[in-house]
Amino acid sequence: MVSVKSLMGGCIALAALAACGGKPTAAKSGAAEVRADAGYLAPPIPDDLRARPDGLSLSGSALAGGRVRLATPAGQVLFAKVDDTGRWTILLGPVTEPRIYGLSVAGKGRTAQAEGYVVVAPGGLGALLRAGAGARRIDKAAASGLRAVDFDRGGGVEVSAVAPPDSVVLLHLDGRLAAQGRADGAGHYDASLPTPGSSTPIRPGPHRIEVSGEGFSDTAAIQVSPPAPLGKGPARSQLTGAGLRIDWATPGGGLQSTILVN
Repeated sequence: MVSVKSLMGGCIALAALAACGGKPTAAKSGAAEVRADAGYLAPPIPDDLRARPDGLSLSGSALAGGRVRLATPAGQVLFAKVDDTGRWTILLGPVTEPRIYGLSVAGKGRTAQAEGYVVVAPGGLGALLRAGAGARRIDKAAASGLRAVDFDRGGGVEVSAVAPPDSVVLLHLDGRLAAQGRADGAGHYDASLPTPGSSTPIRPGPHRIEVSGEGFSDTAAIQVSPPAPLGKGPARSQLTGAGLRIDWATPGGGLQSTILVN
């Protein structure tokens, strides 16, 4: 670990994002559109983070005509109008240290929270942190490979990667085949370890994770370790050899660690 700092150093606990924009709902996939069910409003989906001369800009999808709200635990709030095509963009300005946000959309008399917390970091790194699931990177990948690894004290590990859409992906843990499956139509591949049928948790310590498929292979050396207490901040970040590690408090009060793989 080469450096340690608190995300939003003077902020109160991550649960305060409920006051700034509400708790995220449980992680699941889906398009940003209103279901036929009365009273349901689909959550906003952040899906693009770009560097501009005046800083980073965050974009995504949500209910057309709605109003997107992006809030820090300290109560700083940014808004954006969703256009007729269901797209929105918020300029974040220069980002010199990691930031974490709650994201919501209001429209048709209802409000919906994003399915996780948004984190952005210097260099244009960004992800949707999802409790109990793997982080979904929102900065663009240069090539197929690993994107994020999540773990908690219970020994569960979530691996997130990108691959050619609908292609077969093999996941090796410490040199052994641990899982295989297909990327979805958007090129996302997610796997949970230990796999169903195995009761052996992933033990703390160094682990080698590899994803491979037709035309690509990518490996990361990950140190699985329980986070120290967060203290005053809602989350803490530290640089590791594999990428930026973020230890954060989930809406349920537990701690989850996310590594945004280099």
